Amino acid sequence: MTNELSTALQQKDQNIVNAMGLIVTVKDRLQHLRDNGWDAFLKEVDMFCSEKSILVSRMEDTIPIRGRSRREGQRVTFYHHYHAEIFLAVIDLLVVEINNRFSEASTELLRCISCLDPRNSFAKFDHDMLIRLAEIYSDDFSSCDIVLLKDQLEPYIFDVRRSSEFSSCCDLSSLAVKMVATRNMLFFYWCIALLN
Repeated sequence: MTNELSTALQQKDQNIVNAMGLIVTVKDRLQHLRDNGWDAFLKEVDMFCSEKSILVSRMEDTIPIRGRSRREGQRVTFYHHYHAEIFLAVIDLLVVEINNRFSEASTELLRCISCLDPRNSFAKFDHDMLIRLAEIYSDDFSSCDIVLLKDQLEPYIFDVRRSSEFSSCCDLSSLAVKMVATRNMLFFYWCIALLN
């Protein structure tokens, strides 16, 4: 599942909205696997080992904890070792890695940017998220600019949704080009500033 995400994110034509959806999907699938996937995984491993004539340890047998003397050593079952120390640990490492690469701040930023997606008549448009985007870029938007942006967003979305010229826009760059070509940038300056 992480390979699917990696492959998709490397595609040059990957849309931000799709990328966000993939990240959320992988996180959800990992959590589901962590919570509910152990038994199916163990069964699959058992079947594989049987087919390949690989000897499988009995899960209820105990093994000493590595790195301690046998006198001090606490014993755990193979089940605990494979489930907690390997299966869950690997899933937790994957989740940590995804969270490190896609922090809450960068995820919020991508969610805000996705609200500018022109596909499906700007179906993802969200007034509040776009205001939040301007607030994130406080160096580029003063509090006065944000007030002006708030006033421009509703007429902007109404205008681009009703105009047939914008129906062909499929990404942010084609939207920006169309805004310049139609001279809408003169009327919706702060909306264009979000695209920059």
